[in-house]
Amino acid sequence: MAKTKTQLGARVDSEIKALAEARAADRGLSLGDYIAGLVREDTEGLRQQGLDAARRFLDEHQSVFDEAEDGGHYAPGAHAA
Repeated sequence: MAKTKTQLGARVDSEIKALAEARAADRGLSLGDYIAGLVREDTEGLRQQGLDAARRFLDEHQSVFDEAEDGGHYAPGAHAA
């Protein structure tokens, strides 16, 4: 099943347009496919940054989660209703 495409209108300087068209041609891509590739690369980078941040958080606070899972340590005043 083919993906439908949506037309995008964007205003950029003529120099940027020329550079983008040249890079797209160098890669054998249409301008739209080249821009789509840039967006994918950018969002995948953000996803990886988020995963890295989550890993750092867990690495720093794993003991808190371990204690909560063990059930042997309850914080004062923290009771189920």
